Amino acid sequence: MFYIRRFCAGPVCQYGGNKITTRIAQPAVKKKKLGVLLYSNRYLLLIFLPVLLYYLIFCYLPMFGLVIAFKNYKPFIGVWGSPWVGFQNFARFFQSVFFFRVVRNTFTLNLMNLIFSFPCPIILAILLNEVRALHFKKSVQTITYLPHFISVVVVVGMLTDMTALDYGIVNRILLAFGRHQLPFMSDPGWFKPLYVISGIWQHVGWNSIIYLAAIDGIDQELYEAASIDGANRLGKVWHITLPGISATIIILLILQIGNMLNVGFEKVLLMYNPANMETADVISTFVYRNGLLTGDLGYGAAVGFFNSVINCCFLFLANRLSRQFAGKSLF
Repeated sequence: MFYIRRFCAGPVCQYGGNKITTRIAQPAVKKKKLGVLLYSNRYLLLIFLPVLLYYLIFCYLPMFGLVIAFKNYKPFIGVWGSPWVGFQNFARFFQSVFFFRVVRNTFTLNLMNLIFSFPCPIILAILLNEVRALHFKKSVQTITYLPHFISVVVVVGMLTDMTALDYGIVNRILLAFGRHQLPFMSDPGWFKPLYVISGIWQHVGWNSIIYLAAIDGIDQELYEAASIDGANRLGKVWHITLPGISATIIILLILQIGNMLNVGFEKVLLMYNPANMETADVISTFVYRNGLLTGDLGYGAAVGFFNSVINCCFLFLANRLSRQFAGKSLF
């Protein structure tokens, strides 16, 4: 047995024409106690603590306030003292003459964002990855990143000045080409295109960062092998780059579909007016008018709760379809 142990390098060895199976002792894995793990990672947990407190205070604790959606909430009486009305606030919203308008506008605006805005950061990231001139690449990145840091108020102000009838550069260009001036900000037909185009301009560079990081994680040997096989740049993008970042694309797509009925409230509020209300009024502005301005907080909470439930349904549906057809999902 001494020779067997000495000359057997694996679990199976040959000895005297017979195969002998030996057991190799595995090192015991020591399980650390929870207290030891917490103490050893105390600095990381300390860094994570503000984030945890933020979500607990501003995201989870306010969920208890959703109970006012089922009550005729009176601030002076309090949440628990206000009379219970059940689903009366929800029924009131479903029977409202504005129900179909705000749901249609919210869904259409998000669908346009999904179709036109979502692919733009992916395209920009792929184009920047193909640029070989480093200085030009960095300059383009900086120029496309900067609008993200501009306030929404400033962006809408710039949009209003550029499309103004009297001095707006857009209408001056139209006049130079012999076209009639257009009241862009008061025309209901132009609200959604202006909202989407300005959103692409402001966020396309910032949103491309995560795709650039995903592209950097692709093994460069795949590109070298494709070059040896005679693949051109378009072939490399189609067969290597896009499959390499497909997981990132799917996860972000699921998250965006999960926010299908959420629209940037501040931007819509700044852009809409009585003239374009037909296409600009969305769920968030409806909640603002009926919940805060009129003081009917229970009704506003019911509309917001309906919005959140529909978003959750979209999220689970998109996640299930992605898992079924693409084999990748968020959870």
